[in-house]
Amino acid sequence: MSAFKDKGFGERLSAALTAKRATLERFRARPAADDPAVVEHQAARQAVAAAREARRAEREMQRHADKTREAAERSAREAAEQEERTERDERERAEKAALEAERKTRRDARYAARKARK
Repeated sequence: MSAFKDKGFGERLSAALTAKRATLERFRARPAADDPAVVEHQAARQAVAAAREARRAEREMQRHADKTREAAERSAREAAEQEERTERDERERAEKAALEAERKTRRDARYAARKARK
């Protein structure tokens, strides 16, 4: 088994210089900003961004329409419930008035019967 071979300072310096040169070459190999491929790529990205923004705006409009519709439905439901409560209250008052009238009629009949006996 061979022993661990430690790299010397010069070898490490040369590896770092080679890595820097490779990075610089990759940077220089990139196409310029006015290259047709780059311009086409940027146009495609802008089209995708515009489509994304249009979809976002459509979703926002749909949310707004849904909220408006739900508010209208809630308002109609509350109005119907209020009308139902009002009708029920009127019906209960009418029933109570009829019951009171019936009680009064019975009470008056008992009173008249008592007066007739005397």
